[in-house]
Amino acid sequence: MYNVYCRELGIDLSNKTITTTEIDEKVFEDYIGGSGYGTKRLYEETDANTKPLDCKNILVFASGLLTGSKFFNSNRFHIVTKSPLTGILGEANCGGKWGEAFKNCGYDALVLKGISQEPVYILIDDSKVEIKGAEYLWGKDTFETDDILKAKYGNDVEIACIGIAGENLVNIATIMTDGEHGRAAGRCGVGAVMGSKKVKAVVVRGENKTEIADPEGFKMLLQSLKQNFSTGVVPQVRDFGTSGGVQFCEEIGNLPVKNWGQARWVEGAKKINGVVMADKYLKKRYGCGRCVIRCGRTVESQYTSADNLVGGPEYETVGLLGANCLIDDLSAILRLNEVCNRLGIDTISAGGVIGFIMEVYEKNLVTPGDLDNIIPIWGDAIAAEKLLFKIAYNEGVGRLLGAGVRSAAEEIGGEAIKFAIHVKGLEPPAHDPRAKTSTALSFATSNRGACHLQAFTSDFDEALAVHGLGVDAPTDRFSIDGKGEFVARMQNLMCLFDSFSLCKFLMFAEIPVDALNEALNLVTGLDMTVSDMLKTGERIFNLKRMYNVREGIGRKDDILPERLYINLRKNNRNEEAQLNKMLDDYYEFRDWDVETGIPNESKLMKLNLA
Repeated sequence: MYNVYCRELGIDLSNKTITTTEIDEKVFEDYIGGSGYGTKRLYEETDANTKPLDCKNILVFASGLLTGSKFFNSNRFHIVTKSPLTGILGEANCGGKWGEAFKNCGYDALVLKGISQEPVYILIDDSKVEIKGAEYLWGKDTFETDDILKAKYGNDVEIACIGIAGENLVNIATIMTDGEHGRAAGRCGVGAVMGSKKVKAVVVRGENKTEIADPEGFKMLLQSLKQNFSTGVVPQVRDFGTSGGVQFCEEIGNLPVKNWGQARWVEGAKKINGVVMADKYLKKRYGCGRCVIRCGRTVESQYTSADNLVGGPEYETVGLLGANCLIDDLSAILRLNEVCNRLGIDTISAGGVIGFIMEVYEKNLVTPGDLDNIIPIWGDAIAAEKLLFKIAYNEGVGRLLGAGVRSAAEEIGGEAIKFAIHVKGLEPPAHDPRAKTSTALSFATSNRGACHLQAFTSDFDEALAVHGLGVDAPTDRFSIDGKGEFVARMQNLMCLFDSFSLCKFLMFAEIPVDALNEALNLVTGLDMTVSDMLKTGERIFNLKRMYNVREGIGRKDDILPERLYINLRKNNRNEEAQLNKMLDDYYEFRDWDVETGIPNESKLMKLNLA
């Protein structure tokens, strides 16, 4: 098979051993790479008794079968582990330039085991692998760490590292790449797992350019698809970034406002959208490796960086640290985004926990004394920044909030539970499930907790088509008919995206499913049909579900927080009944037991998961 090394690099940090394992090619046919391969390894190496931050948990970095090719937006990688935030399957996907650099070292996956006794970093320089002391890096933020290591090894290395939050085992800590540009493997506390293993960074530089099975055919395919990126919503995303949609999302009820408890925020949304960012703050656009969209924003630094330029906030950050906290000063949001990137904090979870504590304080459930005398009133960006530093250093109120909203609400007790917005322990991204029924079902059934990317339906209800998946026209965003099948099919497809590993913004270009299948075969030499490929996506999703079933997850957990059942614009509570009907349809389509939400044995047999 081309473009696959069939090699896993294993590092046991407890005894400093480094091993290379040959992987059977059949594994890649069954699980593709990236998310699929990482989930398989996690299922094999851990069990229900594994604690996320102990030595038996593993941290998997995995590239995909299209990583290292010239396919559009393919320079990504996936991280899989048991999440300290949720206690179940944890995964995060990241762009930037690290993924291809790692693939070019001659490996498809890196598996970190055990715990080092002292801080270290991993150096993978082509085929040479070393474990190096990192005491001098411990305590540095992610920008500083990137600068120091590039000064040592050269600007051609790529670095994935943790910040202060990861070192302090904060449950909402990230793994960051691309230095000041701030590309994040943000969700599920993967940075805390890396910190628990005392690994500060993974530095990679590879010279092994991967082969393409059919170079001429692949070149022709790329040429035929180029025009897809010049029409539709792609130019808008390119010009204004993902936050260009803030006002539209507010108009249709998709933007979280005031800890998901306020119906409208018209004037606020006008002040913080991507058009304003482009007019006032944008210095240049940034794109991850192999990107043809370049939605990343580069803005002037609020601190001091090498060229005074840093990565700007995306829609999720603007939505959660902005609208969800009623912060309508875009320059303040830019600063909060940089603070999170430097300290290594997930901006989505950060906006969730800060919005939560603002409401809990407003409801007099906590006092200033409980909060280290920080007064978190709505819209106060200075208070929000103080809380971020407390979270990163795991001090005082930061210890409470850094554990996530579910844990914080349980510790505060009483009515605080009402204001903790999460699904399975994960704070939601900035897409309100009351605006689109498919989002509600996606949040409820996502394997890592509330997530719009594991089904990516939020942009397709009344917006875009998915050619080759049986969704050739946009769906009605308020209808529940057919949404069980729609969400399940999209989840299977997104498992493939995370395993290839591709940016999901390719969907904005309406790339047909059969073109993805053709790319897979041309790059790797496989002879997979579209049906086979989609079955592989289904296999990966079901394996993730079975990992969580082993952790006790079932239908009882496929729910939304009470607040998100109450439609503030319609003043009704029919969302819960709608979700239950969609869940019935969803389980039936997936061939899962409708009462328990557990895959039936017959389904597992068909997917070779028995």
